[in-house]
Amino acid sequence: MHLRSVCSCCMARPFLLRSRAVSPATATMTRSKTFQAYLPNCHRTYSCIHCRAHLANHDELISKSFQGSQGRAYLFNSVVNVGCGPAEERVLLTGLHAVADIYCENCKTTLGWKYEHAFESSQKYKEGKFIIELAHMIKDNGWD
Repeated sequence: MHLRSVCSCCMARPFLLRSRAVSPATATMTRSKTFQAYLPNCHRTYSCIHCRAHLANHDELISKSFQGSQGRAYLFNSVVNVGCGPAEERVLLTGLHAVADIYCENCKTTLGWKYEHAFESSQKYKEGKFIIELAHMIKDNGWD
């Protein structure tokens, strides 16, 4: 086990990762799935509904009052096991933003987006934050 930053699209904090043992013959075939972040079992977490990969710790939740393209969405300060597409300008409910779609690194499902830039000063707090739609995540670990 070792430390490594897991989000290639941002400056996410490093998390402890578990790597699977891979023989040299299969290393090239499985390289993209070699590392996956596992959030601590003692924390309430959110996971991908499609593959159960951990996505975010409940402590990183900023707001539940967001709207995604498929319904309600949550705003997170940081995420794990997520990749980013290219940034593009979009007019959202709160104005013009530069956003990048985010996807689950494990199953490649589009989950929401990352706010790269907000053009209105009142929306600057969103920069560098992540939207994940409820349609793509489930509560995992410690919600009893």
